[in-house]
Amino acid sequence: MLANQTVDASALLRWYDEHARDLPWRRPDVDGWGVLISEIMLQQTPVARVAPIWAEWLSRWPRPTSMAASSQAEVLRAWGKLGYPRRALRLHECARVIAEQHGDRVPDDVDTLLALPGIGDYTARAVACFAYGQRVPVVDTNVRRVIARAVHGTAEPGNPSTRRDLADAEALLPAEVPQAAVMSAALMELGATVCTARKPDCANCPLPRCAWRAAGSPAHTGPRRKTQTYAGTDRQVRGLLLDVLRDDSGPVERARLDQVWLRDPGQRDRALDSLLVDGLIEQTDQGLFALPGES
Repeated sequence: MLANQTVDASALLRWYDEHARDLPWRRPDVDGWGVLISEIMLQQTPVARVAPIWAEWLSRWPRPTSMAASSQAEVLRAWGKLGYPRRALRLHECARVIAEQHGDRVPDDVDTLLALPGIGDYTARAVACFAYGQRVPVVDTNVRRVIARAVHGTAEPGNPSTRRDLADAEALLPAEVPQAAVMSAALMELGATVCTARKPDCANCPLPRCAWRAAGSPAHTGPRRKTQTYAGTDRQVRGLLLDVLRDDSGPVERARLDQVWLRDPGQRDRALDSLLVDGLIEQTDQGLFALPGES
């Protein structure tokens, strides 16, 4: 277990107060619904791509009930190019449950959030912390990297371990609940903007003590994570197939879909089958293909 003094909370909180990015979902008028949408959208998607679509969604669906009243197809079209479109379907289902079972208000405790469709441990903790100011550790890749360097003196974190990672993060939180919630955001912000993976800006780090710098900033000795490619993958083909349906107002013939990926028909067929299995595409009785709910 880490000691609370390992990271200078006062120094980090002062830095965050002065340098935190003005992200729209951090503003005081954003409620749990807005934070929940942002957290789902931000999974594996950069902030710059999320911000304008997040704003459009909140304008179109300001409450869970408004999204629940829309079709899955409408939500998928609005998702656009954010990637990993199953997240859009999870949000739609989540909105329905919140509207029906929680009085149109996103729950504020981790256990109840975890019971919602598609909500995992990170998202539940992030909403409880960032929307409701609760003292719960929130651990993402950025937080794990900051802890690895500042506390453990290693360039990169080891393999994820939920119990260990949460214990490490919780030990750094101030006892005062309001400060603890801000501390979670500050740790994440430090990893995202200063203590980055490839080129950490140590000269502008607000922490007066860092175990990694004290050790001479030793290089990472373990295996590097492979960078995910996109071009030519099944993900790209799935996206092209979905684009055809998003751009049309109803079911389309199979020949339209066949045209999007001619180089490898087997890969195209595999991608189409996976979309059907995931519920992102439906097939009509006439053999046409459509977004869910439009068949």
